[in-house]
Amino acid sequence: MAGHHVSRRAFVAAGTGAVLAPVLAAPARANGRRPFGRYGSPSARLDARTLYVHPGGLGDHTTVQAAVTAATGAGFTLVIGPGVYRETVSVGAVDPATGLPGPVASEMTWIGASGDPRDVVVVYDNANGTPKPDGSGTYGTTGSATTTVRADGFTARSVTFANDWLRADHPDITGTQAVAIKVQGDRSAFHRCRFLGHQDTLYADTTALAVFARQYYRDCYVEGDVDFVFGRATAVFEHCHFHTLDRTDLAGAPYGFVFAPSTAVADPRGYLVTGGRISSSAPDAYYKLARPWVPGSDPTARPMLTVRDTRLDAGVDAVAPYTDMSAAHPWQAQRFAEYRNTGPGAVITVPENRPQLTDAEAGQHTRAAYLGDWCP
Repeated sequence: MAGHHVSRRAFVAAGTGAVLAPVLAAPARANGRRPFGRYGSPSARLDARTLYVHPGGLGDHTTVQAAVTAATGAGFTLVIGPGVYRETVSVGAVDPATGLPGPVASEMTWIGASGDPRDVVVVYDNANGTPKPDGSGTYGTTGSATTTVRADGFTARSVTFANDWLRADHPDITGTQAVAIKVQGDRSAFHRCRFLGHQDTLYADTTALAVFARQYYRDCYVEGDVDFVFGRATAVFEHCHFHTLDRTDLAGAPYGFVFAPSTAVADPRGYLVTGGRISSSAPDAYYKLARPWVPGSDPTARPMLTVRDTRLDAGVDAVAPYTDMSAAHPWQAQRFAEYRNTGPGAVITVPENRPQLTDAEAGQHTRAAYLGDWCP
């Protein structure tokens, strides 16, 4: 969608790589008698640690951030009614002494009340280069995130996380990273969620270089164009659909890169993609599967990505699916591997460009091996 002028409501309604004319059905459903479905209502709440969010005032709070702020303890559940929540949200207060999140908001769960992630959308439109209102500079990549999760034990079900900032609307801004969600907490799980954006959509990271954080994504949909799944977390993407967007602002390939892990050298696991699919709206072979990110904050990083049992459609460059982000850190020196992938984007034509796991090695690249004693 980059290069097209699209209304924000059409953007968040789409989520299929195409610009769809119909807007979200959520506002209409929000006026119904049972906006919270089987989760009841504030008058008959599940328990004292359940908060209801509804944009029309039918719940405890009208914004997600207000509910997060009110959840002053561990183990809260937010039942979020249908609607488009145009706001930024931060989960997990940071202790200024340590820079790490405190116990407030840990073990929090968000539930999209209808069960359809298209009905509950948390969206905003900050980018890296967007000026801050107070004149103190720009937001930067991290500050552009619509939703930031620093607390441990966060779970989301049936929610859309989006950043609808568009390059075409801001030709004067060169910092075009626009994060839909930045996840830093350990034991963070997302089930049947959508992540919509362009560059740097899903930032799967940790709170600090020396901190280990496990994340699990199941039956999720992620779309974008440049490095749209990136960071240093240990993350498992199981049965997830990744979609690369078309672009009219570029004359030729590559349009972008699906993954850009920045795994710390000490971490035994990075990103695992298993049983999924990578589709594309772009011309054939216009996308790279991955490139390694070795950030200036960690020049020793050794990015790790394993893609296995996944269908790669023709949008992925089968001849050379990996490329360098920096000549100083070639992709061949990183921990990239594949196993039993299918589809036109997975055809092995130049073997040295597609490192493959043996059957024995594949046994070490499973959900259990990556997540350890945590069973989301």
